[in-house]
Amino acid sequence: MQFLNGITLLLVYQLVGEIAVRLAGVPIPGPVLGMVMLFLTLWLRGAVPDSVGEASTALLSHLSLLFVPAGVGMMAHFSRIADEWVPITLALLLSTIITMVATAFIMQLTTRWLQRTTAPEGGKGNE
Repeated sequence: MQFLNGITLLLVYQLVGEIAVRLAGVPIPGPVLGMVMLFLTLWLRGAVPDSVGEASTALLSHLSLLFVPAGVGMMAHFSRIADEWVPITLALLLSTIITMVATAFIMQLTTRWLQRTTAPEGGKGNE
């Protein structure tokens, strides 16, 4: 019963996100907005309910099954992918490079910020 309650709560957040996106005309997927709302709710609450934890664990344990529809879609549109392999490859490479650079930059900024906030009050430490 815990799993059923948890999955229902997750689907309700997805539905609310979908409705909000359609009403507001925001150009982001409804499930993403629902996930953000769920995150904010859990953050404000300070804990994850047991039912949501159980449902999330069950979904994550079967995550590989969620890639089957994407694989089927790729096979169904294989001729189009074969015709447009150059732009697809360039988009994948560029987005990967941009993501890696952005991640490295954010990591450096975060590391510097954490070092500054944890430094002793009288100076920079051992000089």
